[in-house]
Amino acid sequence: MTSGMGTKLHACAELIRMDLALGAGFFLVAGEILTIEGRPPADLVVLGFFTLFFISGSANISNDYFDRDVDRINLPARPLPSGRISVTELWVLFFLVTAAGLASAAFLGPLVLAVVLILWGISLLYNMKLKEYGLFGNLIVATCLGMMFVTGGIIAGTINGVVLTFAALAFFFDLGEEIASDAMDVKGDQVRSSESLAKRWGRDRAITVSGLMYGIFFVLTLLPFLTGWLGYDYLFLVAIMDLVMLSSARTLMWSQVIEEGRVQIRRLYLAWGIFVIVFAITRIL
Repeated sequence: MTSGMGTKLHACAELIRMDLALGAGFFLVAGEILTIEGRPPADLVVLGFFTLFFISGSANISNDYFDRDVDRINLPARPLPSGRISVTELWVLFFLVTAAGLASAAFLGPLVLAVVLILWGISLLYNMKLKEYGLFGNLIVATCLGMMFVTGGIIAGTINGVVLTFAALAFFFDLGEEIASDAMDVKGDQVRSSESLAKRWGRDRAITVSGLMYGIFFVLTLLPFLTGWLGYDYLFLVAIMDLVMLSSARTLMWSQVIEEGRVQIRRLYLAWGIFVIVFAITRIL
């Protein structure tokens, strides 16, 4: 009984994709910190974090349902295709997590709730249909990721150049990641009417476009320092991140092994996420 409950809880955590949900919450809090340039009020931090943690988790849960046929080919160990969780259980978890996210947003005011509802609706529509539109779907997801920082600025009361730059960084980073991930999943995409760049142009050309998006990302990392918005502490940290990410991006561009490509994509995400968290902490200190 205990073992069965543990299996279910582990499957739920996999559906929520804790690393992505935690990252979403931290990115929103980072947006608050970059706006205030210091420590935001505790209630804004807690409510903001849980708002995007749950809304991101909700999007990830529904993604597993609509990707179930593809996952049977690409990722058969995922909770739904492996049978560790049922479709009914998935949707119960989806509605509970969604309700928690919207409730947290409601405490932050009607404007934040409206923004979060729009992001939630777009995410659900993407999982249902827009994913099939290839690059357009990738642009939708990247925009939602950039809005994490903007939402933090809205909660904090204003939006400055630093927040907009970090939103742009999130946009181009995620666009590169989405295109590269599609290139890794092109075999599974054959079972649905997806028009990903990898399916239309071939894996190698899609990876090249992904590399271009990462290139724009790397150039943009210099903007806050060159404009004088941020100082040498930022330059030091972002230089370390860029060196780590350049190594992973180079490996990703040249790799012909799908599993190795997925590993490099994860390393890129971790490097970007750790940088945002560490830099946000330095702004508080």
